[in-house]
Amino acid sequence: MSIAAFIDHTLLSPTAAAEEIDRLCAEAVQYGFASVCVNPYYVPRCVRNLGGSDVKVCTVVGFPLGATTVESKAFAALQAVKSGAQELDAVINLSAVKSGNWKAVEQEIQALAAVAEDAAVLKVILETCLLTDQEKVLACQAAARAGADFVKTSTGFSSGGATIADVKLLRDTASQQVKIKASGGIRSYATAKAMLEAGAARIGTSSGVEIIRQEQAAE
Repeated sequence: MSIAAFIDHTLLSPTAAAEEIDRLCAEAVQYGFASVCVNPYYVPRCVRNLGGSDVKVCTVVGFPLGATTVESKAFAALQAVKSGAQELDAVINLSAVKSGNWKAVEQEIQALAAVAEDAAVLKVILETCLLTDQEKVLACQAAARAGADFVKTSTGFSSGGATIADVKLLRDTASQQVKIKASGGIRSYATAKAMLEAGAARIGTSSGVEIIRQEQAAE
């Protein structure tokens, strides 16, 4: 199976123009990517572009800081699902994590899981570059208890991205029902392949086309 089936083809630039989003969708269909991941504004456009295809529409919630209220995140998630989003990548409340307020962390994720239910896959972004290993473990466990489908390493907008060590740590920590998404700084086929081998089930990248070209060249 091509690595394309594991890639969330991503464009989260605040200046992304409509024609760039259209191209993202066309590439996702052409190469068989798992999803396109875009800002909420472009969810309806992607739903129209991808109608009849197997490519899912993914959007972000509380992005990129995770610092909005649980009510605003839940509302944003609901609007995204109503607009046709099938996957939600939500940034964890990093302040609550750093404060050790795991009750607040879980309650927020539970609220998002209740919105997602059977309508959407919920991926919780931990922003691992900002956490200690202990915080990564506790955050991963909290996300699993609260009903997340995935834990995701990074937004790609902070001080670092996915690492093999973090993917392995999250895979070792999470239950088998919770999958791992590696995201942030993944720009080559070799790196993407290594992330999957470390335990990731999904790759978030804006370099999906180049990764597939490298994969094809390696065959």
